[in-house]
Amino acid sequence: MKNKLLILILMSFIFTGCVGVGSKGIFGTGVSVALDPRTVGTQIDDSIMQKSISSKILAKDKKYFLVVKTKVLDGRIFITGKVDNPEEKLLITKLAWETKGARSVRNDIKIKEKFNFKQSAKDVLITSQLRTALIVNKNIKATNYQIDTYKKKIYIYGIALTSEEKELVISEAKEILDVEDVIASIILVEDLRIQRE
Repeated sequence: MKNKLLILILMSFIFTGCVGVGSKGIFGTGVSVALDPRTVGTQIDDSIMQKSISSKILAKDKKYFLVVKTKVLDGRIFITGKVDNPEEKLLITKLAWETKGARSVRNDIKIKEKFNFKQSAKDVLITSQLRTALIVNKNIKATNYQIDTYKKKIYIYGIALTSEEKELVISEAKEILDVEDVIASIILVEDLRIQRE
């Protein structure tokens, strides 16, 4: 009787240890492979993109290893962490957009730098003016662009449907009052590796 009870307890540990083995999926997506709506090919592509963006970030500076995390789902890049200044955040965003196959980039990195209300208010105003100009212009798909402004410099990241749209976006940015520089990392749809059918 004692042996049967011991075997039963041992078997329950073995079987409960098997549950959830695939909970992180083959590529660490946090989604069970069986429940993941992405194709295996897309999962592999996302894994390759994630390794690519992570190695690019680490190549810039080893300190990002512990403070910056990336995640790729269906060609969409998500970045979190903390950096010392806005230039670092913008550099990491640029690296993400330059990753082959990037469909969008969501940069939720926080900045440790001291807050300057006056400068920040000007930057927010510039960003909102450009965002409004892009929305009003019917020849631009405004939702395809992310805009960051820092010290009167506009950083635009996104995907343009045509080269004309890309030029329109840059032109709209240059027309904003008080803008000192426009840095655009805009990819054309035809250059994307992953495209919607």
